[in-house]
Amino acid sequence: MKNEKIGSKEASPGNTPSRLIDARIEELGDWRGETLARVRALIKQTVPDVVEEWKWRGVTVWYRAGMICTGETYKNAVKVTFAKGASLADPSGLFNSSLEGNTRRAIDIHETDKIDERALKALIRAAVALNTSKESKAV
Repeated sequence: MKNEKIGSKEASPGNTPSRLIDARIEELGDWRGETLARVRALIKQTVPDVVEEWKWRGVTVWYRAGMICTGETYKNAVKVTFAKGASLADPSGLFNSSLEGNTRRAIDIHETDKIDERALKALIRAAVALNTSKESKAV
């Protein structure tokens, strides 16, 4: 079950999305929290003006000219889902989940997986470029 403890605190005054994400990472207290924190740091390094949101009762969402990706934690994986992932080139083959859809693509990161930081940053940059392209605005 995701975010049982945090869910009751979401409406509290002063709970910004960033604070809720911080609390989620701390609450996890294991490899999933560390992985989500690392993904978050890579996104912030790649897109310094990224906007963080907390949606759907505990899903971390990153935006820049549209949704870039989401970060969710499960028992056996941290899932990073790119909203327009099917439209992104993935030469490093990071996408390993949600491959059957026409729009989204995801990366399931498991406890023993090492994040290919360079490839992930390239996907993040590509997602932002797609969000800011004329083609994306026409959709």
